[in-house]
Amino acid sequence: MRVLVVDDDKALSLFLARGLEQDGHRVCVVQDGGQAVSSFRDERPDLTILDLSLPVKDGEDVLREMRAIEAELPVLILTARQEVETRVRCLDLGADDLMTKPFSLYELRARCRALLRRKREARITLKAGNVELDRLEHRVRQGGELVELTNKEFALLEYLLLNRGQCVTRVELLDTVWAMEPAQTTNIVDVYINYLRRKLKDAPPGQIIRTVRGQGYLIPGETELLNPPAIEGNIIPLLPLSGAIHRPQRLEPTPRS
Repeated sequence: MRVLVVDDDKALSLFLARGLEQDGHRVCVVQDGGQAVSSFRDERPDLTILDLSLPVKDGEDVLREMRAIEAELPVLILTARQEVETRVRCLDLGADDLMTKPFSLYELRARCRALLRRKREARITLKAGNVELDRLEHRVRQGGELVELTNKEFALLEYLLLNRGQCVTRVELLDTVWAMEPAQTTNIVDVYINYLRRKLKDAPPGQIIRTVRGQGYLIPGETELLNPPAIEGNIIPLLPLSGAIHRPQRLEPTPRS
Protein backbone atom coordinates (compact mmCIF):
# COMPACT_ATOMS: atom_id res chain seq x y z
CA MET A 1 0.00 0.00 0.00
CA ARG A 2 1.06 3.60 -0.59
CA VAL A 3 1.02 5.66 2.60
CA LEU A 4 1.52 9.42 2.76
CA VAL A 5 2.90 10.69 6.10
CA VAL A 6 2.57 14.44 6.70
CA ASP A 7 4.42 15.72 9.76
CA ASP A 8 7.04 18.45 10.23
CA ASP A 9 8.81 16.47 12.97
CA LYS A 10 11.57 14.69 11.05
CA ALA A 11 12.37 12.20 13.81
CA LEU A 12 8.71 11.24 14.23
CA SER A 13 8.24 10.96 10.46
CA LEU A 14 11.19 8.59 10.23
CA PHE A 15 9.81 6.54 13.14
CA LEU A 16 6.41 6.29 11.44
CA ALA A 17 7.91 5.43 8.06
CA ARG A 18 10.02 2.61 9.49
CA GLY A 19 7.08 1.18 11.41
CA LEU A 20 4.78 1.23 8.40
CA GLU A 21 7.45 -0.19 6.10
CA GLN A 22 7.59 -3.22 8.41
CA ASP A 23 4.03 -3.92 7.25
CA GLY A 24 5.21 -3.76 3.64
CA HIS A 25 3.85 -0.29 2.85
CA ARG A 26 5.62 2.17 0.55
CA VAL A 27 5.85 5.39 2.55
CA CYS A 28 6.19 8.93 1.24
CA VAL A 29 7.02 11.61 3.85
CA VAL A 30 6.36 15.33 3.41
CA GLN A 31 6.78 18.04 6.03
CA ASP A 32 4.57 20.98 5.12
CA GLY A 33 0.97 21.53 4.12
CA GLY A 34 1.69 22.67 0.59
CA GLN A 35 3.69 19.54 -0.24
CA ALA A 36 0.98 17.44 1.39
CA VAL A 37 -1.74 18.66 -0.96
CA SER A 38 0.51 18.26 -4.02
CA SER A 39 1.57 14.73 -3.07
CA PHE A 40 -2.02 13.73 -2.34
CA ARG A 41 -3.19 15.07 -5.70
CA ASP A 42 -0.37 13.40 -7.66
CA GLU A 43 -0.08 10.07 -5.83
CA ARG A 44 -3.61 9.32 -4.60
CA PRO A 45 -2.18 7.37 -1.61
CA ASP A 46 -4.14 4.45 -0.18
CA LEU A 47 -3.86 6.06 3.25
CA THR A 48 -2.76 9.46 4.57
CA ILE A 49 -1.53 10.13 8.12
CA LEU A 50 -1.86 13.86 8.69
CA ASP A 51 -0.57 16.12 11.46
CA LEU A 52 -2.43 19.39 12.04
CA SER A 53 0.36 21.75 13.11
CA LEU A 54 2.16 22.23 9.80
CA PRO A 55 4.14 25.03 8.16
CA VAL A 56 2.92 26.70 4.94
CA LYS A 57 -0.64 25.40 5.35
CA ASP A 58 -2.47 24.28 8.50
CA GLY A 59 -3.52 20.64 8.70
CA GLU A 60 -7.24 21.44 8.80
CA ASP A 61 -6.90 23.42 5.56
CA VAL A 62 -4.92 20.54 4.07
CA LEU A 63 -7.66 18.09 5.05
CA ARG A 64 -10.31 20.35 3.49
CA GLU A 65 -8.35 20.48 0.20
CA MET A 66 -7.69 16.74 0.21
CA ARG A 67 -11.39 16.05 0.55
CA ALA A 68 -12.11 18.41 -2.36
CA ILE A 69 -9.68 16.36 -4.47
CA GLU A 70 -10.79 12.87 -3.34
CA ALA A 71 -13.54 12.11 -0.86
CA GLU A 72 -12.97 8.38 -0.35
CA LEU A 73 -9.27 7.74 0.34
CA PRO A 74 -8.69 7.21 4.10
CA VAL A 75 -7.17 10.02 6.17
CA LEU A 76 -6.04 9.48 9.77
CA ILE A 77 -5.34 12.60 11.82
CA LEU A 78 -2.37 12.31 14.18
CA THR A 79 -2.10 15.42 16.36
CA ALA A 80 -0.99 16.81 19.70
CA ARG A 81 -4.11 19.02 19.85
CA GLN A 82 -6.38 17.78 22.62
CA GLU A 83 -9.47 19.99 22.23
CA VAL A 84 -12.74 18.18 21.57
CA GLU A 85 -13.71 20.96 19.16
CA THR A 86 -10.67 20.15 17.01
CA ARG A 87 -11.60 16.47 16.82
CA VAL A 88 -15.18 17.31 15.87
CA ARG A 89 -14.07 19.74 13.14
CA CYS A 90 -11.66 17.18 11.64
CA LEU A 91 -14.30 14.46 11.59
CA ASP A 92 -16.80 16.88 10.04
CA LEU A 93 -14.22 17.83 7.41
CA GLY A 94 -13.93 14.17 6.37
CA ALA A 95 -11.23 12.58 8.53
CA ASP A 96 -11.78 8.82 8.91
CA ASP A 97 -10.02 8.48 12.27
CA LEU A 98 -8.07 10.56 14.78
CA MET A 99 -5.31 9.76 17.27
CA THR A 100 -3.62 12.11 19.71
CA LYS A 101 0.09 12.27 20.54
CA PRO A 102 1.75 10.57 22.33
CA PHE A 103 0.52 7.38 20.71
CA SER A 104 1.22 3.68 20.42
CA LEU A 105 2.73 2.65 17.07
CA TYR A 106 1.20 -0.78 17.59
CA GLU A 107 -2.27 0.77 17.87
CA LEU A 108 -1.69 3.14 14.95
CA ARG A 109 -0.71 0.26 12.66
CA ALA A 110 -3.85 -1.62 13.70
CA ARG A 111 -6.00 1.43 12.97
CA CYS A 112 -4.35 1.78 9.57
CA ARG A 113 -5.18 -1.83 8.75
CA ALA A 114 -8.78 -1.30 9.84
CA LEU A 115 -9.16 1.80 7.64
CA LEU A 116 -7.69 0.03 4.63
CA ARG A 117 -9.97 -2.97 5.08
CA ARG A 118 -13.05 -0.76 5.10
CA LYS A 119 -12.22 1.00 1.84
CA ARG A 120 -13.15 -0.98 -1.25
CA GLU A 121 -11.28 1.51 -3.41
CA ALA A 122 -8.03 0.49 -1.75
CA ARG A 123 -7.95 -2.68 -3.92
CA ILE A 124 -6.75 -4.97 -1.17
CA THR A 125 -6.32 -8.11 -3.31
CA LEU A 126 -4.63 -8.11 -6.72
CA LYS A 127 -4.71 -11.16 -9.00
CA ALA A 128 -3.13 -12.48 -12.19
CA GLY A 129 -3.91 -16.05 -13.18
CA ASN A 130 -3.21 -18.25 -10.15
CA VAL A 131 -1.14 -15.51 -8.44
CA GLU A 132 -2.89 -13.57 -5.67
CA LEU A 133 -1.32 -10.65 -3.81
CA ASP A 134 -2.81 -9.41 -0.53
CA ARG A 135 -1.69 -5.82 -0.08
CA LEU A 136 -2.86 -5.56 3.51
CA GLU A 137 -1.41 -8.80 4.86
CA HIS A 138 1.66 -8.45 2.63
CA ARG A 139 1.34 -12.01 1.30
CA VAL A 140 1.53 -13.62 -2.12
CA ARG A 141 0.02 -17.00 -2.95
CA GLN A 142 0.27 -18.99 -6.14
CA GLY A 143 -2.20 -21.81 -6.60
CA GLY A 144 -3.01 -21.47 -2.89
CA GLU A 145 0.65 -21.93 -1.86
CA LEU A 146 2.46 -19.15 -0.01
CA VAL A 147 5.30 -17.51 -1.99
CA GLU A 148 8.02 -15.96 0.15
CA LEU A 149 9.06 -12.56 -1.24
CA THR A 150 11.34 -9.85 0.08
CA ASN A 151 9.88 -6.36 0.57
CA LYS A 152 11.35 -5.13 -2.73
CA GLU A 153 10.13 -8.17 -4.65
CA PHE A 154 6.67 -7.66 -3.16
CA ALA A 155 6.68 -3.93 -4.03
CA LEU A 156 7.77 -4.70 -7.59
CA LEU A 157 5.05 -7.30 -8.13
CA GLU A 158 2.45 -5.04 -6.50
CA TYR A 159 3.28 -2.13 -8.81
CA LEU A 160 3.13 -4.33 -11.91
CA LEU A 161 -0.26 -5.69 -10.80
CA LEU A 162 -1.59 -2.20 -10.05
CA ASN A 163 -0.69 -1.28 -13.63
CA ARG A 164 -1.87 -4.56 -15.11
CA GLY A 165 -2.26 -4.51 -18.87
CA GLN A 166 0.10 -1.54 -19.23
CA CYS A 167 3.82 -1.54 -19.87
CA VAL A 168 5.79 -0.16 -16.93
CA THR A 169 9.18 1.25 -17.89
CA ARG A 170 12.40 0.54 -16.02
CA VAL A 171 12.71 4.26 -15.28
CA GLU A 172 9.27 4.28 -13.64
CA LEU A 173 10.09 1.19 -11.58
CA LEU A 174 13.41 2.66 -10.44
CA ASP A 175 11.65 5.83 -9.34
CA THR A 176 8.64 4.16 -7.67
CA VAL A 177 10.00 0.96 -6.13
CA TRP A 178 13.61 1.96 -5.41
CA ALA A 179 13.32 5.77 -5.25
CA MET A 180 16.40 5.97 -7.45
CA GLU A 181 17.24 8.61 -10.02
CA PRO A 182 16.69 7.36 -13.60
CA ALA A 183 20.13 8.65 -14.56
CA GLN A 184 21.80 6.08 -12.33
CA THR A 185 23.18 3.21 -14.36
CA THR A 186 21.92 -0.04 -12.88
CA ASN A 187 20.34 -3.32 -13.93
CA ILE A 188 18.60 -3.80 -10.58
CA VAL A 189 15.13 -3.87 -12.18
CA ASP A 190 16.08 -6.73 -14.50
CA VAL A 191 17.75 -8.59 -11.62
CA TYR A 192 14.63 -8.39 -9.46
CA ILE A 193 12.35 -9.33 -12.35
CA ASN A 194 14.41 -12.52 -12.65
CA TYR A 195 14.09 -13.11 -8.88
CA LEU A 196 10.30 -12.78 -9.17
CA ARG A 197 10.10 -15.06 -12.19
CA ARG A 198 12.08 -17.73 -10.38
CA LYS A 199 9.91 -17.60 -7.26
CA LEU A 200 6.70 -17.60 -9.32
CA LYS A 201 8.02 -20.46 -11.48
CA ASP A 202 7.60 -18.11 -14.43
CA ALA A 203 10.63 -19.27 -16.40
CA PRO A 204 12.26 -16.62 -18.62
CA PRO A 205 11.16 -14.96 -20.80
CA GLY A 206 8.02 -15.20 -18.66
CA GLN A 207 4.33 -15.89 -19.12
CA ILE A 208 3.09 -13.92 -16.08
CA ILE A 209 5.65 -11.10 -16.29
CA ARG A 210 6.34 -10.26 -19.91
CA THR A 211 9.13 -8.22 -21.41
CA VAL A 212 8.24 -5.36 -23.76
CA ARG A 213 11.35 -5.05 -25.87
CA GLY A 214 13.00 -1.65 -25.55
CA GLN A 215 10.53 -0.40 -22.92
CA GLY A 216 9.99 -2.45 -19.77
CA TYR A 217 7.65 -5.08 -18.33
CA LEU A 218 3.96 -5.83 -18.02
CA ILE A 219 1.56 -8.29 -16.50
CA PRO A 220 -1.13 -8.81 -19.16
CA GLY A 221 -4.88 -8.71 -18.62
CA GLU A 222 -6.67 -11.95 -17.78
CA THR A 223 -7.81 -12.72 -21.34
CA GLU A 224 -4.34 -12.24 -22.78
CA LEU A 225 -2.77 -14.13 -19.88
CA LEU A 226 -4.90 -17.16 -20.73
CA ASN A 227 -4.27 -16.73 -24.47
CA PRO A 228 -0.68 -15.49 -24.90
CA PRO A 229 0.26 -13.86 -28.22
CA ALA A 230 2.03 -16.06 -30.75
CA ILE A 231 5.30 -14.16 -30.47
CA GLU A 232 8.55 -15.96 -29.94
CA GLY A 233 9.48 -16.09 -26.28
CA ASN A 234 6.60 -13.79 -25.19
CA ILE A 235 8.97 -10.88 -25.78
CA ILE A 236 6.70 -8.22 -27.21
CA PRO A 237 8.59 -6.12 -29.77
CA LEU A 238 8.18 -2.46 -30.53
CA LEU A 239 6.21 -1.85 -33.70
CA PRO A 240 7.69 0.42 -36.38
CA LEU A 241 5.50 3.06 -37.99
CA SER A 242 4.57 0.69 -40.81
CA GLY A 243 2.93 -1.62 -38.27
CA ALA A 244 5.05 -4.62 -39.31
CA ILE A 245 6.85 -6.59 -36.67
CA HIS A 246 10.55 -6.16 -37.00
CA ARG A 247 12.65 -9.23 -36.39
CA PRO A 248 16.42 -9.04 -36.36
CA GLN A 249 18.11 -10.79 -39.28
CA ARG A 250 19.97 -14.00 -38.58
CA LEU A 251 23.59 -13.79 -39.60
CA GLU A 252 24.88 -16.90 -41.32
CA PRO A 253 28.44 -17.92 -40.41
CA THR A 254 31.05 -17.10 -43.05
CA PRO A 255 32.38 -20.33 -44.61
CA ARG A 256 36.06 -20.96 -44.03
CA SER A 257 38.26 -21.19 -47.11
